[in-house]
Amino acid sequence: MRKAFVVFSITVLSITAILIYVNWKFSFLLLIFIPLVLMGLHDMYQSKQTIKRNFPLLGRMRYLLESIGPEMRQYFIETDTDGKPFNRLQRSLVYQRSKKETDSMPFGTQLNVYEPGYKWINHSIKAIPFSEVDSDPKIKIGSSQCEKPHMASLFNISAMSYGSLSKNAILALNSGAKQGGFYHNTGEGGLSPYHLQNGGDIVWNIGTGYFSCRDNNGRFSYEEFTKRATLDNVKMIEIKFSQGAKPGHGGILPKQKVTDEIAAIRLVQKGQDIISPPRHSAFSTPLELMDFIKTLRKGSGGKPIGMKICIGNKSEFIAICKAMVETKTYFDFITVDGGEGGTGAAPQEYSDHVGMPLREALAFVYDCLNGFAIKNEIKIIASGKVVTGFDIIKCLSIGADVCNSARGMMFALGCIQALECHANTCPTGVATQDPKLVKGLVPEEKSVRVARFQHETVKSAMELMASAGIEHPDDVDRTVISARVSGTKIETYYEMYPEIEKGCLLNENTVPAPFLFFWKKAKAESF
Repeated sequence: MRKAFVVFSITVLSITAILIYVNWKFSFLLLIFIPLVLMGLHDMYQSKQTIKRNFPLLGRMRYLLESIGPEMRQYFIETDTDGKPFNRLQRSLVYQRSKKETDSMPFGTQLNVYEPGYKWINHSIKAIPFSEVDSDPKIKIGSSQCEKPHMASLFNISAMSYGSLSKNAILALNSGAKQGGFYHNTGEGGLSPYHLQNGGDIVWNIGTGYFSCRDNNGRFSYEEFTKRATLDNVKMIEIKFSQGAKPGHGGILPKQKVTDEIAAIRLVQKGQDIISPPRHSAFSTPLELMDFIKTLRKGSGGKPIGMKICIGNKSEFIAICKAMVETKTYFDFITVDGGEGGTGAAPQEYSDHVGMPLREALAFVYDCLNGFAIKNEIKIIASGKVVTGFDIIKCLSIGADVCNSARGMMFALGCIQALECHANTCPTGVATQDPKLVKGLVPEEKSVRVARFQHETVKSAMELMASAGIEHPDDVDRTVISARVSGTKIETYYEMYPEIEKGCLLNENTVPAPFLFFWKKAKAESF
């Protein structure tokens, strides 16, 4: 092909020269062919890409087609149920609800109801009229040690940082939260003016980088924390241990997204990737963590203190439970992030193969808290691909009290799943700091869509509960959901995830066999 290119180039240029000799008006052909020949010559003599070197000019088509592959698959190849991580049916449902368009489906389900993994709600003959069910229930978050409990909505905005998302996206999300009466989690990137401007309820997420509450050495600063934690908008504080997309790795904000403003908000230096440490420096043992909870509770004026965790080593979470029991110091809430959670940037191996999936994690956390007889003090918040009312019911069934959504809220903002969150080139202005792209996202318009999506999704969840004869989210249990295990076997979540007895983890003699190894390994004195 190299020789063919040379012959082609000589032939084309020769014919062009003859045509110009006959009539000078053919000179415009030089503007076409000379750049192509120069590009081909560059391909021949560069050494980084073998395809281009062996197939000058023609090889560029391979890279062009590869670059537009995701778009080609999304628009021309994918079926309604094929797309990943969210299929077209899921995305369309969010778009329809955010725009308040009809979300009904004609002609029956497109799902294969006989495929293993298919799930459904066990409805009741004693279904409750929807008019008799609270369409927007509130759940109290706050243990007996909390002075300022928060009444949270059933469905809220999960952790997404300013920096990862644009300022217009943050403004729209927070305004939507204000309009709909639900909370907005800041993500670990710090508490920005855009989180506070519209007055929506805030959950301040504090990660290992202690952004917005750190000193010059990157360690936790009580003074900086107190300045912000006592603000009226800030309703709860969340200590981030790990997130589902990259547990044990730490957050990443590429340097191209680090503006002067973001550096000032996070209290960091500009000009380099912002990488959160993989673990906290403010404490190193479960018992020290209990002291840190007390510190945050005092510095915030008694607001709910929680943790966000993707379950990995089971003994470490059991150790935290043992420390809570030993010190009689409790979290007010625990956010459980499933391994299927999303992020703007993570190594593929972490996204694909690190962290316990949400269902198993919820069951484990609920059983641990119940086993140590402290579940009554602590609310569980579920986060991980929650975009529909049915997703909410599934989480409640296993043990959650409240649900969060990140990517669902992004779809409501207009996200098209372009998969460019890490490249600063998000075409919808959601996950970018490029001013030209950010300008396209109008907060006043998109905030309404966020509020509508949240409202319609909660409404859907409550309608499903009513169909199952359930009046309140607190009454959803593991018998509500059934799943196809195989072609001929069906089990409820109650059968798939058997609950353990309340208080059975307080004494070694009553610890169930599946927990015993991890229970013995867990120590309140160390992780």
